[in-house]
Formats: sequence, structure tokens, C-alpha cells
Amino acid sequence: MLDLKAILEENVDFYQNLNDEKKGLFEHLVIQFLSETRVEGVGLLINDLDKVLIASSAVIPVFGFPGWHYKNLSNVLLYPNTFNQEFQFEGGERQILGMVGTGYMNGQMLLSKEALYRGFSENNGKENTAIHEFVHLLDKTDGAVDGFPEILMHHKYSEPRLKMIHQEMNLIKRGKSDIDPYALTNEAEFLAVAAEYFFEKPEQLKDKRPELYDLLSKIFLQDLAK
Repeated sequence: MLDLKAILEENVDFYQNLNDEKKGLFEHLVIQFLSETRVEGVGLLINDLDKVLIASSAVIPVFGFPGWHYKNLSNVLLYPNTFNQEFQFEGGERQILGMVGTGYMNGQMLLSKEALYRGFSENNGKENTAIHEFVHLLDKTDGAVDGFPEILMHHKYSEPRLKMIHQEMNLIKRGKSDIDPYALTNEAEFLAVAAEYFFEKPEQLKDKRPELYDLLSKIFLQDLAK
């Protein structure tokens, strides 16, 4: 039997910081996610910790949105480590840690188990691959992974967000931002990378980039900094 509370208390900082009422809600949402989404291993056997960490990664970005369901996801494939564009986890050219499937892989998410666990470790810094991919999945709910998820983005935030993205990208290019340079890839990656920072190190983000923190807080309807 799944000892959900114990696993969450030991492994998920986000959960640990909730009050008792919200912990109960988080547990409910984890169970709901796992009842609606298959978690399958590729080259490995799935255990309870795998399932809870994946479900927690799904719940965290939408915790401020009551009644949320990932209607564009049917299953999560967990790989032992990195994989390649052909979804192989052996041999060379394996650099992918996670991705949201497209085409015939639509409705599926692929994750590296090593990256999943690292995202919930004490020394993960600002990175959490699974949260990153679930933010991409949220972004995709309106049909396009473009950094502007309509379900999360109130129109009044669209213009200031676009302006702030470009300002922050310029700072990254000039080496004056501690946001991962991978955020420069495009606006969709900027949102996902910034969201990792927001959920993993909210106090640090608020201290260093208060305007960006405030915008992300409004987008995700969560104020996490103590």
C-alpha cells in the first residue's frame, strides 16, 4: 500500500511547507493524477517513489488552480537516464532529460529517472526537470508550446510579461542574470526555466528578481516566498 504522506514528507519540500489543510489537498491531487495517468518504466521497474515524485511534479505548477486535470496527457514514460531523439536510452548521443511528446507520441511525457530524483534532492539548486516538462505541458493546453499558456495567462499580464522576458533575456546574454542560459532558447523555454527557479528557490528569485517573481506568482496563482 502506498505510504503517500511519508514519501511526501521525506522527499517533497513544496509539500512540507504547506499547512495541514493544503497538505490534504496536495495528497488528494497526487492520488487523482495517478488515477488518471499511467506511469510506465522503460528499461526499469516503477516504484512508489517514482510515482509520487512524478505526480508531485504535475501538481506543483497547478496547485493554485482548483479542479485542474491534465487532459492532454495519458501516460508518463520513465527512462533510467538520458535518452535520444529516437527515445533510445543506450548508445551515444543521449542528451535528453525530459520531453513532452508530439506527433505519434502526443499525449505522452518522457522523463529521465535520474533527473527526476535530482530535481527533488537537497542539492538540486534551481533545477527540476519534471516541473519544467509539466510547465511545457501546461503551455501546450492551448495547442502551442509558445510560452503563453492561455489557461494560466490573464490577458492583462501578457504585455508586461513579454516586456519582462525580453529584459531578462538581455540580462542573461550580458551575464547579469542567474537564470539558466537555456532560457534563451525561446519564450517557451524561458517560461519553463523561470518556473523551475520560481518553484525551487522562490525566496532567492524574489530577492534577486522581484518583478519576475511577482509576475510568476500571478501567473501560477501562488506566492511561495516566506
